[in-house]
Amino acid sequence: MPRIFKAVDISKEDKEVRKDYFDRHTPHIICKDTAKRNEKFRVKVILGEEYTHPDDPDHYIYYVQLWNRETFLAEIHFAPGILGNNQGQIEVDFYIVPQQSMNLSAMAVCTKHGLWQSDPKEVKVLD
Repeated sequence: MPRIFKAVDISKEDKEVRKDYFDRHTPHIICKDTAKRNEKFRVKVILGEEYTHPDDPDHYIYYVQLWNRETFLAEIHFAPGILGNNQGQIEVDFYIVPQQSMNLSAMAVCTKHGLWQSDPKEVKVLD
């Protein structure tokens, strides 16, 4: 089982010292708090709200996944050089059609620094 990194797993002092490291690796979910049942719903996942991530042949974001609790919803893979070998922020839009309320989370893998998980995001589904 791989180790999953979360910013909540470290002390506040260490988090501040390594703020750039955590920011560029931790996925963040951006979406509305409510969705309509059976209607397309956009979920944006970004890595790096303030800091950028490298895009080198041996150090890049390999994939981003979207989960609803323990249910896998979607995944996108990246090849090295997708950002033109420049540092940047990975940003992905997933479109899902919800049937029931969700507790979303995102996972991302850096080829050098492993597996990272977002904070959960509750979404209520309304009729």
